[in-house]
Amino acid sequence: MSNTPASPKGKPAPKAAAGKAPAANPTDGKAPEGDRIAKVLSRAGVASRREAERMISEGRVTVNGDKIASPALNVTAADRISVDGKPLPEAEAPRMWLYYKPIGLVTSNSDEKGRTTIFDELPEDMPRVMTVGRLDINSEGLLLLTNDGAIKRKLELPSTGWLRRYRVRINGRPRDEDFAPLRKGAVIDGEKFQPMTVSLDRQQGANAWLTVGLREGKNREIRRAMEYVGFNVNRLLRVSYGPFQLGELKPGEVEELRSRVVRDQLGLEPEEEKPAARPTRGRGKPGGKPGGKPMGKTGGPGGKPTGKPGGRPGGGFGGKPGDKSTRSGGGKPGPKGPGSRGSTGDRGASQGGGRPAQRGGGKPSGGKNPRR
Repeated sequence: MSNTPASPKGKPAPKAAAGKAPAANPTDGKAPEGDRIAKVLSRAGVASRREAERMISEGRVTVNGDKIASPALNVTAADRISVDGKPLPEAEAPRMWLYYKPIGLVTSNSDEKGRTTIFDELPEDMPRVMTVGRLDINSEGLLLLTNDGAIKRKLELPSTGWLRRYRVRINGRPRDEDFAPLRKGAVIDGEKFQPMTVSLDRQQGANAWLTVGLREGKNREIRRAMEYVGFNVNRLLRVSYGPFQLGELKPGEVEELRSRVVRDQLGLEPEEEKPAARPTRGRGKPGGKPGGKPMGKTGGPGGKPTGKPGGRPGGGFGGKPGDKSTRSGGGKPGPKGPGSRGSTGDRGASQGGGRPAQRGGGKPSGGKNPRR
Protein backbone atom coordinates (compact mmCIF):
# COMPACT_ATOMS: atom_id res chain seq x y z
CA MET A 1 0.00 0.00 0.00
CA SER A 2 1.28 3.44 -0.94
CA ASN A 3 2.38 5.81 1.80
CA THR A 4 1.74 8.84 -0.37
CA PRO A 5 -0.80 11.04 1.40
CA ALA A 6 -4.01 11.77 -0.44
CA SER A 7 -4.82 15.27 -1.54
CA PRO A 8 -7.98 17.10 -0.39
CA LYS A 9 -11.40 15.81 -1.56
CA GLY A 10 -10.01 12.32 -1.93
CA LYS A 11 -8.08 13.04 -5.13
CA PRO A 12 -4.75 11.25 -5.40
CA ALA A 13 -1.72 13.43 -4.94
CA PRO A 14 0.54 13.93 -7.95
CA LYS A 15 3.47 11.55 -8.13
CA ALA A 16 6.82 12.98 -7.14
CA ALA A 17 9.18 13.48 -10.07
CA ALA A 18 12.17 11.23 -9.68
CA GLY A 19 15.70 12.34 -10.42
CA LYS A 20 14.79 15.96 -11.09
CA ALA A 21 17.11 18.72 -9.91
CA PRO A 22 15.51 21.19 -7.51
CA ALA A 23 15.65 24.11 -9.92
CA ALA A 24 13.04 26.78 -10.35
CA ASN A 25 10.38 25.32 -12.66
CA PRO A 26 6.98 26.62 -11.54
CA THR A 27 3.83 24.84 -12.65
CA ASP A 28 0.19 25.91 -12.73
CA GLY A 29 0.42 26.65 -16.45
CA LYS A 30 2.75 29.60 -15.93
CA ALA A 31 5.84 30.14 -18.06
CA PRO A 32 8.90 28.63 -16.34
CA GLU A 33 11.13 31.09 -14.55
CA GLY A 34 14.74 31.57 -15.52
CA ASP A 35 16.52 30.24 -18.60
CA ARG A 36 17.41 26.84 -19.97
CA ILE A 37 20.52 25.43 -18.38
CA ALA A 38 22.37 25.14 -21.71
CA LYS A 39 21.70 28.81 -22.43
CA VAL A 40 23.01 29.81 -19.00
CA LEU A 41 26.19 27.78 -19.53
CA SER A 42 26.67 29.35 -22.94
CA ARG A 43 26.03 32.83 -21.57
CA ALA A 44 28.70 32.28 -18.92
CA GLY A 45 31.22 31.45 -21.64
CA VAL A 46 31.55 27.78 -20.64
CA ALA A 47 30.54 26.37 -24.02
CA SER A 48 28.19 26.85 -26.93
CA ARG A 49 24.65 25.59 -26.39
CA ARG A 50 25.30 22.43 -28.35
CA GLU A 51 28.51 21.74 -26.44
CA ALA A 52 26.73 22.50 -23.16
CA GLU A 53 24.03 19.94 -23.98
CA ARG A 54 26.72 17.36 -24.63
CA MET A 55 28.40 18.18 -21.32
CA ILE A 56 25.07 17.70 -19.56
CA SER A 57 24.52 14.31 -21.21
CA GLU A 58 28.00 13.30 -20.05
CA GLY A 59 27.01 14.05 -16.44
CA ARG A 60 29.44 16.91 -16.00
CA VAL A 61 26.88 19.47 -14.80
CA THR A 62 25.17 19.65 -11.40
CA VAL A 63 22.39 21.93 -10.18
CA ASN A 64 22.04 22.45 -6.43
CA GLY A 65 24.29 19.46 -5.85
CA ASP A 66 22.32 17.06 -8.07
CA LYS A 67 23.73 15.76 -11.35
CA ILE A 68 21.40 16.44 -14.27
CA ALA A 69 21.02 14.29 -17.37
CA SER A 70 18.81 16.48 -19.57
CA PRO A 71 19.09 20.09 -20.80
CA ALA A 72 15.30 20.44 -20.47
CA LEU A 73 15.65 22.36 -17.23
CA ASN A 74 15.25 26.02 -16.37
CA VAL A 75 17.45 27.62 -13.74
CA THR A 76 17.53 31.00 -12.03
CA ALA A 77 20.15 33.05 -10.25
CA ALA A 78 19.17 31.30 -7.00
CA ASP A 79 20.37 27.91 -8.30
CA ARG A 80 23.88 26.68 -7.64
CA ILE A 81 25.43 25.36 -10.86
CA SER A 82 28.71 23.51 -11.15
CA VAL A 83 30.61 22.19 -14.15
CA ASP A 84 33.20 19.47 -13.60
CA GLY A 85 32.93 20.17 -9.88
CA LYS A 86 33.68 23.89 -10.22
CA PRO A 87 31.14 26.65 -9.59
CA LEU A 88 29.82 28.35 -12.71
CA PRO A 89 31.66 31.64 -13.29
CA GLU A 90 29.62 34.80 -13.24
CA ALA A 91 28.28 35.66 -16.67
CA GLU A 92 30.23 38.42 -18.41
CA ALA A 93 28.68 41.22 -20.41
CA PRO A 94 28.36 40.30 -24.11
CA ARG A 95 31.58 41.02 -25.95
CA MET A 96 32.62 40.79 -29.59
CA TRP A 97 35.90 40.91 -31.48
CA LEU A 98 36.96 41.35 -35.09
CA TYR A 99 39.60 38.85 -36.15
CA TYR A 100 41.54 38.65 -39.41
CA LYS A 101 41.74 34.91 -39.99
CA PRO A 102 44.87 34.09 -41.99
CA ILE A 103 45.04 31.39 -44.66
CA GLY A 104 46.08 27.99 -43.30
CA LEU A 105 44.13 27.96 -40.02
CA VAL A 106 41.15 25.73 -39.29
CA THR A 107 38.03 27.35 -37.82
CA SER A 108 37.47 24.71 -35.17
CA ASN A 109 38.18 24.08 -31.50
CA SER A 110 40.24 21.04 -32.45
CA ASP A 111 41.20 19.26 -35.64
CA GLU A 112 41.34 15.50 -36.08
CA LYS A 113 44.18 15.91 -38.59
CA GLY A 114 46.28 17.88 -36.14
CA ARG A 115 46.20 21.10 -38.16
CA THR A 116 46.61 24.48 -36.47
CA THR A 117 43.31 26.10 -35.47
CA ILE A 118 42.48 29.75 -34.99
CA PHE A 119 42.27 29.13 -31.24
CA ASP A 120 45.91 28.03 -31.24
CA GLU A 121 46.86 31.44 -32.61
CA LEU A 122 44.57 33.79 -30.66
CA PRO A 123 46.20 35.98 -27.99
CA GLU A 124 46.69 34.10 -24.71
CA ASP A 125 44.96 36.75 -22.60
CA MET A 126 41.67 36.48 -24.49
CA PRO A 127 38.71 34.85 -22.68
CA ARG A 128 37.01 31.79 -24.06
CA VAL A 129 35.36 32.81 -27.33
CA MET A 130 33.25 31.24 -30.06
CA THR A 131 33.26 31.99 -33.77
CA VAL A 132 30.27 33.42 -35.60
CA GLY A 133 30.18 31.18 -38.63
CA ARG A 134 33.42 29.93 -40.11
CA LEU A 135 35.92 30.35 -42.93
CA ASP A 136 37.54 27.33 -44.55
CA ILE A 137 41.25 26.67 -44.26
CA ASN A 138 42.08 28.31 -47.61
CA SER A 139 39.97 31.43 -47.00
CA GLU A 140 40.95 34.56 -45.10
CA GLY A 141 39.50 37.76 -43.76
CA LEU A 142 36.92 38.87 -41.22
CA LEU A 143 35.77 36.39 -38.60
CA LEU A 144 33.58 37.59 -35.73
CA LEU A 145 34.29 36.24 -32.25
CA THR A 146 32.07 36.44 -29.17
CA ASN A 147 31.94 35.21 -25.59
CA ASP A 148 28.14 34.89 -25.77
CA GLY A 149 26.44 31.84 -27.23
CA ALA A 150 23.18 33.73 -27.76
CA ILE A 151 24.95 36.29 -29.96
CA LYS A 152 26.63 33.54 -31.94
CA ARG A 153 23.31 31.82 -32.55
CA LYS A 154 21.53 35.04 -33.48
CA LEU A 155 24.10 36.18 -36.02
CA GLU A 156 24.34 32.79 -37.69
CA LEU A 157 20.60 32.53 -38.34
CA PRO A 158 19.63 33.34 -41.97
CA SER A 159 16.70 35.35 -40.57
CA THR A 160 19.19 37.96 -39.31
CA GLY A 161 19.61 38.92 -42.96
CA TRP A 162 23.07 40.43 -42.65
CA LEU A 163 25.02 40.67 -45.87
CA ARG A 164 28.42 38.99 -45.89
CA ARG A 165 30.71 40.54 -48.50
CA TYR A 166 33.75 38.89 -50.09
CA ARG A 167 36.55 39.78 -52.47
CA VAL A 168 37.01 36.82 -54.76
CA ARG A 169 39.76 36.12 -57.30
CA ILE A 170 38.99 33.57 -59.99
CA ASN A 171 41.06 32.13 -62.79
CA GLY A 172 39.84 33.00 -66.27
CA ARG A 173 38.33 35.83 -68.28
CA PRO A 174 34.67 35.95 -67.27
CA ARG A 175 31.92 38.11 -68.72
CA ASP A 176 29.33 39.74 -66.51
CA GLU A 177 26.55 37.55 -67.91
CA ASP A 178 28.39 34.41 -66.79
CA PHE A 179 27.18 35.10 -63.24
CA ALA A 180 23.49 35.49 -64.11
CA PRO A 181 22.58 31.99 -62.77
CA LEU A 182 24.07 32.89 -59.38
CA ARG A 183 22.17 36.17 -59.22
CA LYS A 184 18.91 34.32 -59.80
CA GLY A 185 19.66 31.53 -57.34
CA ALA A 186 20.88 28.12 -58.44
CA VAL A 187 20.44 24.50 -57.40
CA ILE A 188 23.91 22.98 -57.03
CA ASP A 189 24.31 19.27 -56.26
CA GLY A 190 20.67 19.19 -55.23
CA GLU A 191 21.08 22.10 -52.79
CA LYS A 192 19.27 25.39 -53.25
CA PHE A 193 21.54 28.46 -53.18
CA GLN A 194 19.94 31.81 -52.45
CA PRO A 195 20.57 34.62 -54.98
CA MET A 196 23.97 36.27 -54.67
CA THR A 197 25.13 39.71 -55.67
CA VAL A 198 28.12 39.38 -57.98
CA SER A 199 30.00 42.28 -59.55
CA LEU A 200 32.91 41.88 -61.95
CA ASP A 201 35.46 44.45 -60.78
CA ARG A 202 38.53 44.04 -62.94
CA GLN A 203 40.65 41.71 -65.01
CA GLN A 204 44.21 41.26 -63.82
CA GLY A 205 46.25 39.11 -66.15
CA ALA A 206 44.92 35.56 -66.15
CA ASN A 207 42.70 36.28 -63.12
CA ALA A 208 39.61 38.37 -62.46
CA TRP A 209 38.51 40.07 -59.24
CA LEU A 210 34.87 39.93 -58.12
CA THR A 211 32.86 41.25 -55.19
CA VAL A 212 30.32 38.73 -53.96
CA GLY A 213 27.58 39.29 -51.38
CA LEU A 214 25.40 36.64 -49.77
CA ARG A 215 23.09 36.30 -46.78
CA GLU A 216 23.59 32.65 -45.87
CA GLY A 217 26.60 30.57 -44.99
CA LYS A 218 26.57 27.17 -46.67
CA ASN A 219 29.76 25.12 -46.65
CA ARG A 220 32.20 26.40 -49.33
CA GLU A 221 29.28 28.28 -50.89
CA ILE A 222 31.21 30.74 -53.05
CA ARG A 223 33.75 28.20 -54.27
CA ARG A 224 31.00 25.77 -55.24
CA ALA A 225 28.99 28.52 -56.90
CA MET A 226 31.95 29.66 -59.02
CA GLU A 227 32.72 26.08 -60.05
CA TYR A 228 29.07 25.79 -61.11
CA VAL A 229 29.55 28.60 -63.66
CA GLY A 230 32.96 27.28 -64.77
CA PHE A 231 35.55 29.15 -62.72
CA ASN A 232 37.97 28.18 -59.95
CA VAL A 233 38.54 30.43 -56.94
CA ASN A 234 42.21 30.96 -56.08
CA ARG A 235 41.73 33.59 -53.39
CA LEU A 236 38.79 34.40 -51.13
CA LEU A 237 38.73 37.22 -48.59
CA ARG A 238 35.75 38.20 -46.42
CA VAL A 239 35.71 41.97 -46.00
CA SER A 240 32.49 42.50 -44.06
CA TYR A 241 29.80 40.77 -42.01
CA GLY A 242 26.72 42.94 -41.71
CA PRO A 243 27.85 46.37 -40.45
CA PHE A 244 31.23 45.10 -39.25
CA GLN A 245 34.19 45.70 -41.57
CA LEU A 246 37.63 44.13 -41.86
CA GLY A 247 39.09 47.60 -42.26
CA GLU A 248 42.86 47.72 -41.90
CA LEU A 249 43.36 44.68 -39.71
CA LYS A 250 46.33 42.58 -40.70
CA PRO A 251 46.37 38.75 -40.78
CA GLY A 252 46.25 37.41 -37.22
CA GLU A 253 45.17 40.67 -35.58
CA VAL A 254 42.23 40.96 -33.18
CA GLU A 255 40.25 44.06 -32.27
CA GLU A 256 37.48 44.25 -29.65
CA LEU A 257 34.30 46.16 -30.37
CA ARG A 258 33.03 48.72 -27.89
CA SER A 259 30.27 47.41 -25.66
CA ARG A 260 27.97 50.22 -26.77
CA VAL A 261 28.47 49.24 -30.41
CA VAL A 262 27.64 45.62 -29.61
CA ARG A 263 24.44 46.67 -27.82
CA ASP A 264 23.37 49.09 -30.54
CA GLN A 265 24.01 46.75 -33.46
CA LEU A 266 22.44 43.70 -31.84
CA GLY A 267 19.59 45.44 -30.04
CA LEU A 268 20.70 44.31 -26.57
CA GLU A 269 19.52 45.84 -23.32
CA PRO A 270 22.09 48.06 -21.58
CA GLU A 271 23.96 46.34 -18.76
CA GLU A 272 26.03 47.64 -15.91
CA GLU A 273 29.34 48.73 -17.32
CA LYS A 274 32.45 46.95 -16.13
CA PRO A 275 36.00 48.24 -16.36
CA ALA A 276 37.37 47.74 -19.84
CA ALA A 277 39.68 44.81 -20.32
CA ARG A 278 43.32 45.39 -21.16
CA PRO A 279 44.00 45.63 -24.90
CA THR A 280 44.58 42.27 -26.54
CA ARG A 281 47.50 41.95 -28.88
CA GLY A 282 47.42 39.83 -32.00
CA ARG A 283 49.99 37.15 -32.57
CA GLY A 284 50.62 38.03 -36.17
CA LYS A 285 50.78 35.53 -38.99
CA PRO A 286 51.18 31.83 -38.25
CA GLY A 287 54.81 30.89 -38.48
CA GLY A 288 55.87 34.51 -38.21
CA LYS A 289 57.09 36.44 -35.25
CA PRO A 290 54.51 37.13 -32.54
CA GLY A 291 53.18 40.48 -31.53
CA GLY A 292 50.46 42.02 -33.66
CA LYS A 293 48.95 45.45 -33.27
CA PRO A 294 46.94 46.11 -30.10
CA MET A 295 43.21 46.48 -30.29
CA GLY A 296 42.03 49.99 -30.95
CA LYS A 297 45.16 51.05 -32.83
CA THR A 298 45.12 54.44 -34.48
CA GLY A 299 47.57 54.01 -37.31
CA GLY A 300 47.11 52.22 -40.65
CA PRO A 301 49.27 49.36 -41.82
CA GLY A 302 52.76 50.41 -42.70
CA GLY A 303 54.72 49.66 -45.81
CA LYS A 304 53.58 49.18 -49.39
CA PRO A 305 51.09 46.48 -50.33
CA THR A 306 52.69 43.45 -51.91
CA GLY A 307 49.78 41.69 -53.58
CA LYS A 308 51.11 38.23 -52.76
CA PRO A 309 48.36 35.67 -52.19
CA GLY A 310 48.39 34.35 -48.66
CA GLY A 311 49.77 37.55 -47.22
CA ARG A 312 47.86 40.66 -46.30
CA PRO A 313 45.61 41.87 -49.15
CA GLY A 314 47.64 44.33 -51.12
CA GLY A 315 48.47 45.57 -54.59
CA GLY A 316 47.07 42.41 -56.13
CA PHE A 317 43.60 43.84 -55.72
CA GLY A 318 43.95 47.18 -57.44
CA GLY A 319 41.05 49.34 -58.51
CA LYS A 320 39.72 52.73 -57.47
CA PRO A 321 37.83 53.38 -54.28
CA GLY A 322 34.09 53.31 -54.67
CA ASP A 323 32.25 50.81 -52.50
CA LYS A 324 29.39 51.69 -50.20
CA SER A 325 28.78 50.74 -46.63
CA THR A 326 26.96 47.50 -46.01
CA ARG A 327 24.37 47.72 -43.27
CA SER A 328 22.09 45.30 -41.53
CA GLY A 329 19.36 43.93 -43.72
CA GLY A 330 20.23 45.62 -46.99
CA GLY A 331 22.65 47.15 -49.36
CA LYS A 332 24.36 45.88 -52.46
CA PRO A 333 28.08 45.24 -52.51
CA GLY A 334 29.61 47.30 -55.26
CA PRO A 335 33.26 48.13 -54.67
CA LYS A 336 35.15 49.04 -57.80
CA GLY A 337 38.35 48.12 -56.06
CA PRO A 338 38.93 45.73 -53.20
CA GLY A 339 38.45 47.11 -49.75
CA SER A 340 38.24 50.69 -50.91
CA ARG A 341 36.46 53.50 -49.12
CA GLY A 342 33.22 54.86 -50.51
CA SER A 343 31.31 58.05 -49.98
CA THR A 344 29.64 56.69 -46.87
CA GLY A 345 32.90 55.84 -45.18
CA ASP A 346 33.05 52.04 -45.56
CA ARG A 347 36.27 50.73 -44.07
CA GLY A 348 36.58 47.53 -46.05
CA ALA A 349 40.12 46.19 -46.31
CA SER A 350 42.16 49.07 -47.70
CA GLN A 351 44.15 47.10 -50.20
CA GLY A 352 43.62 49.17 -53.27
CA GLY A 353 45.64 51.93 -54.83
CA GLY A 354 44.65 54.76 -52.43
CA ARG A 355 46.02 55.76 -49.09
CA PRO A 356 44.79 53.57 -46.22
CA ALA A 357 41.99 55.10 -44.17
CA GLN A 358 42.94 56.39 -40.74
CA ARG A 359 41.24 54.69 -37.81
CA GLY A 360 39.51 57.38 -35.83
CA GLY A 361 37.61 56.96 -32.64
CA GLY A 362 34.34 58.67 -33.51
CA LYS A 363 30.82 57.43 -32.89
CA PRO A 364 29.62 54.47 -34.97
CA SER A 365 27.22 56.41 -37.14
CA GLY A 366 26.97 58.02 -40.53
CA GLY A 367 28.13 54.88 -42.38
CA LYS A 368 31.39 54.45 -40.51
CA ASN A 369 32.52 51.06 -39.37
CA PRO A 370 30.77 50.56 -35.99
CA ARG A 371 33.68 48.96 -34.19
CA ARG A 372 35.02 51.48 -31.72
